Amino acid sequence: MARKFSIKRLPGFTMIAMFAFFVLYLPIATLVVYAFNDGMSIAIWEGVSLRWFESAWNNSQVIEASIRSLQIAAFAAVIATVAATMAALATTRSANYRGRTFKYAFINMPLLVPEIVTAVALLILFARIKVWTGYSGLGYLIVAHSAFCIPFAYLPIRARLESMDLSLERAAADLYATPFKAFRYVTLPLLWPGILAGFMLAFVISLDDVVITEFVKSGGQDTLPTYMLGQLRRVVTPEMNAISTAFLVLSLAIVTIFFFLSRSNEKST
Repeated sequence: MARKFSIKRLPGFTMIAMFAFFVLYLPIATLVVYAFNDGMSIAIWEGVSLRWFESAWNNSQVIEASIRSLQIAAFAAVIATVAATMAALATTRSANYRGRTFKYAFINMPLLVPEIVTAVALLILFARIKVWTGYSGLGYLIVAHSAFCIPFAYLPIRARLESMDLSLERAAADLYATPFKAFRYVTLPLLWPGILAGFMLAFVISLDDVVITEFVKSGGQDTLPTYMLGQLRRVVTPEMNAISTAFLVLSLAIVTIFFFLSRSNEKST
């Protein structure tokens, strides 16, 4: 009897995988290590210290930019997830029709178009709106991040919907449940892990976006990534390593939390 094919049995698979992980994570590990460097240099080790974490914590600009980043990411992730959920339901819970493939491509277009193109387009659009309305608040950044994050939230939600068994939804309809009640009590609980995954992706993508933010933001609206980019253009100190390390820990914490939330929801359903 032929054994089931497994890519792990291919010659050199383990070595190539280990090399890929080494190349991927070595720069990150180096950054984390040098965040604890006592000296001013980012390349010369001068002892262990937490001075740069303390410096970043006491830097009012860093705190302000971090809070702004979290606010924008939270609002953008919620908006993108709601829009992506509705789009996923519309494209998976309907009979096949002409133009459906076009809608898939249209929703995922931000993934295919270079980010700089999207940024320039939003810059031109929002510049005109600013002239007409006189408004120059954070709303532009939230809208821009939401639009860019929709396909990232859409993919896991759609994948979850396509893998779901339709028999439960049909059974609810047979029992005279309205479409809303069938969605509320059957589809939504089963879809919740996909929604959480979509929200997490949208939040993280928004949190570390630089290109679109750099083009759309007004004066005094730096997010943490754009603040760090501005500082790197002036002077590079281990404080940037400390901020990046804190940013990395935050991202890992978010991913871990949503992983366990998604896992607990899958077990409950």
